[in-house]
Amino acid sequence: MSTVHLHLLSKLFFIFCLFFQPRSSLSSKNAILPLKIQSVSSGFLPKPPKKLSFHHNVTLTVTLTVGSPPQPVTMVLDTGSELSWLHCKKTPTTPLSYDPLRSTSYKPVPCTSPICMSQTRDFVVPASCDPKKLCHATLSYADASSVDGNLASDIFRLTDSNLTGVIFGCMDSESSSNEGEDKLTTGLIGMNRGSLSFVTQMGYPKFSYCIAGQDSTGVLTFGEFDFTSTWHRPLTYTPMVKITTRLPYFDRVAYTVQLEGIKVAGTVLPLPKSIYEPDHTGAGQTMIDSGTQFTFLLGSVYTALRNEFLKQTRGVLRVYEDPNFVFQGVMDLCYRVERNRVGLPVLPSVSMMFRGGEMVVSGQKLLFKVAGLTKGSDDIYCFTFGNSDLLGIEAYVIGHHHQQNMWMEFDLTNNRVGFAEVRCDSAGQKLGIDL
Repeated sequence: MSTVHLHLLSKLFFIFCLFFQPRSSLSSKNAILPLKIQSVSSGFLPKPPKKLSFHHNVTLTVTLTVGSPPQPVTMVLDTGSELSWLHCKKTPTTPLSYDPLRSTSYKPVPCTSPICMSQTRDFVVPASCDPKKLCHATLSYADASSVDGNLASDIFRLTDSNLTGVIFGCMDSESSSNEGEDKLTTGLIGMNRGSLSFVTQMGYPKFSYCIAGQDSTGVLTFGEFDFTSTWHRPLTYTPMVKITTRLPYFDRVAYTVQLEGIKVAGTVLPLPKSIYEPDHTGAGQTMIDSGTQFTFLLGSVYTALRNEFLKQTRGVLRVYEDPNFVFQGVMDLCYRVERNRVGLPVLPSVSMMFRGGEMVVSGQKLLFKVAGLTKGSDDIYCFTFGNSDLLGIEAYVIGHHHQQNMWMEFDLTNNRVGFAEVRCDSAGQKLGIDL
């Protein structure tokens, strides 16, 4: 549930490491937890002790505990959303839920509280009073899903640290376009720059993650982490864009950076830089979003990229010619690849050019295999860049698929995003821990 909400069909859970600094001692040494990859069935919730998990189903998830006594919850990790929330009513489509009646530390937020007056873009309408004079909120997302319930606070536990008084939504009803994910998750953990987001409430100066492929482990960090000393090379930094004026289509609490161009191999798309900049309404910002799977570009830029990629792969890949097939309703460039082929052919890389550096997408990250679809002896693979116009949004969105094997640092103190290509599956070895 995020700025964009798309399906990724793997059923594996990927267990990552957590670096955590308690809110009361952010300058203290990080605690390091080694966690291992494990595969679980769709109906199984991992036990709570000291686990933080990512899984590649639709989005990434973290596993932690909430309440007193602790209740295990699995939450979508979403840098594109603000308010965290949990399912508080068990239904056939949401078997994983948090029960506030079992928690002695649960506290509903009254509608007279200043928190109830907080402004967040997640709210379809401003929070209001319910018949019990509690703060009621409805959250809505770009995939047309929504949840509603009451604001509350409780203890969130990451490893052995108790984070008290965390504000979240205790949601008892929903309208969802994706029941498959709902059966695997208890809610969503909002990580953007808004005042009610998890990272803001906890006061972290920065956080980072490293998303590995579908058969590896990696890390998530909260607080300070010296990437340069660990990997013996620096991160590439690009500044976050801030616009203080309220504009109708600009999300001021998103992790917005400035895209300046795109190139395929060595060919820069022949487009003016101004096409990548937000217009007077705020439309056209570039957001880094862990809650979105693929990367989406405004129509004119996508068309130019599509044409250049087609040109450079002519004779290397065979286009899947089916005008009635659009992958997930938004990806319209697909290819036929021989099923018995070992690996994909050599493909031209796609570089996203930001202020300060480039993020290169290459190899397996450029094409995604469509599960269950074949044509003769061929599998079908689709280009992992899509058209924002088909989503009904006017923004550039960098999804988590293109962040795989990238160290991604969100430096809130210095208002910048850092990134570098790394082998996320070797993070444990680099950090001197046993994954």
